Amino acid sequence: MDRKPAGGRRVLVQTQRVNEDEERKRILIFLCFPVGYAAVFMVPVLSCQPKEYKTNGGQCCPTCNKGRVVQRDCTAFSGTQCRPCEMGTFMNQPNSLYNCFPCTACDTGRGIFVKQNCTATTDTVCDVLNGYYCKGLTDSNRCSLAEKHSQCEAGQRIKEPGTSRSDTVCEDCQPGFFSKDGVNCTGWKTCSESQIKVEEGSSTSDVVCGSASRHRYVFISSVVLSLIIVICLVTTGFVKAR
Repeated sequence: MDRKPAGGRRVLVQTQRVNEDEERKRILIFLCFPVGYAAVFMVPVLSCQPKEYKTNGGQCCPTCNKGRVVQRDCTAFSGTQCRPCEMGTFMNQPNSLYNCFPCTACDTGRGIFVKQNCTATTDTVCDVLNGYYCKGLTDSNRCSLAEKHSQCEAGQRIKEPGTSRSDTVCEDCQPGFFSKDGVNCTGWKTCSESQIKVEEGSSTSDVVCGSASRHRYVFISSVVLSLIIVICLVTTGFVKAR
């Protein structure tokens, strides 16, 4: 029987061992890769409930009710500690805040007044003073600044009165009408047959009528007086001539 050389057996055994080692590496890589992959994407994410909030430490705590804010976050052994809003502050929603909102101040110098006082759960409600209209609105559609209604000038009338949300709208009087106070336009008067027009009307004043007979009397008196003056001058000149 032929015998293989001893050196050839050693090479064959070493080759088999190398192949086995490579196979083991492939198996380990195959087994470890999906496990590592799953470990990355299967870590649970903390999700708080609707009436909870997440602390800086990543723990879910119950929120505070209206009129209160967080004084201390919850722990594994106690719930959230809440404190009430102090006077002059409010909180109008469930929250995880540590400070209440300051109440709005209604300044009468800005044309607004307090319609409803601030409470622990509601902000101050301001309204517009009579004769003013709102010119500045807050984010909650409440008035923060008001101004006096405009006054229409003489020769104008009020087309649309001012409201708490809009200014007065003025318009000029039409021809043949006048207004002294800027409120309403009034038509010019018509002089009667026994009168004459002494002054024409304008947008700010009415027509002025006068008596026709009195006017004639004044005219006649003026003519007579002129004649007397002329006669006197002529007479005086005649006397001097003689």
